[in-house]
Amino acid sequence: MEALLELEKVQRVLSLMGSRGLSDSDGSGGGDRFLAHFLLFLAQPFDSLAIEKKVVLISELLREVNSDNLKEVQRLASLEGTNREDEPTKKFKTDAEKLTIQDAPMIGFDAMMRANSTLEDFCRSYFIFHGLDVNRPHSVFKFLPFLSFTESYIYQLDASNEDSLLLVPDNNSSSTVLERKIQGSSQMSLSDMLDPLDNLLQCQGLMTDQLRNELKSGIQYWSLERKLCQALSRNDKISIEDVMEAIHLKSFDYRVLNLMMYRLTGQQVNDLHMEFLSVSEFLVEICDDLYDYEDDVVNNTFNILRMFAAIYGPLDAPKMLAKCIGEAEGKYESFSKKLDPSISRSYWRRCEEATKEGGKISGHAYGTWNIPPLIGDEESFRFDRLNRGDASAMAIR
Repeated sequence: MEALLELEKVQRVLSLMGSRGLSDSDGSGGGDRFLAHFLLFLAQPFDSLAIEKKVVLISELLREVNSDNLKEVQRLASLEGTNREDEPTKKFKTDAEKLTIQDAPMIGFDAMMRANSTLEDFCRSYFIFHGLDVNRPHSVFKFLPFLSFTESYIYQLDASNEDSLLLVPDNNSSSTVLERKIQGSSQMSLSDMLDPLDNLLQCQGLMTDQLRNELKSGIQYWSLERKLCQALSRNDKISIEDVMEAIHLKSFDYRVLNLMMYRLTGQQVNDLHMEFLSVSEFLVEICDDLYDYEDDVVNNTFNILRMFAAIYGPLDAPKMLAKCIGEAEGKYESFSKKLDPSISRSYWRRCEEATKEGGKISGHAYGTWNIPPLIGDEESFRFDRLNRGDASAMAIR
């Protein structure tokens, strides 16, 4: 089947060559097939090279190429004695397929599993603002491939960033000092790793300047997370400005998905909805951080309570965070009154559902905030938790 499809592509190119006067002048069928395969090879994606750039490069190269050059290339590639007509064609095809696979964004099963709860929450919370009924399967599955792939890809990058924040016990010392596990310098930067997703969304007609800026916000968040968490592990000072910027950037994935929905449904971006949801996202992130506080200490990941404790100390941190929450709730109520009443009521019900389903004591605008006891010595807490984990694993064995 694959061979038939390949033959069909070659035939289409041969027809195009004939209509454009690009056929071999001596009428050799073999020459035409060679040129057709060559054109197909040039059309294959390669890094970020545009077709126009490829044409310029080939034009410049062919002016310098002669039979002696090709024989030298043949020798270097150990191709001398290759007389079978299909081998160069097979080589072109194999290289093109490899490039296509390497350039395509790839995601793992674990990232898809982690993204699942976020996707469910997004559909149940944000479809309201697009006039869609999440209880109708067609409304969900029509957009799910785009949303699922994008969120899973983001989770994959988030996992890569968290790997750089992991703290492991120093086995070469009797102390409980923890050292940062640093990723190898040969690994691609997160910014580079985001390019395939950017390219894919652009090819699907979903990319906008606003969406691209939100993707860049993700890079900014991960960079700040590294900066802040590594500073905490070294007991260095951190700034409240960096902390507040990070907590606001943290929900960038929801904004990415929301902007995609505007493109997918053919609607203009509603600035009021985006502003309202931005405040809601801020409160939800604080809620999640309070719920995940101990886990974030162990994993050395960003958590606003950790940051406030480092800046203000254990006595003032809860009061300063409560003040921050109060100010955000005031903005939330103000924006909520500007919404269409039906949307406001629907979102209110959804927030109540989410709070109950999560089983969380602390909540956003509709729950009761509960700030957990602060951990005075994160290093000792982390060490104890890791030891308990190792002991449990040994007991299971």
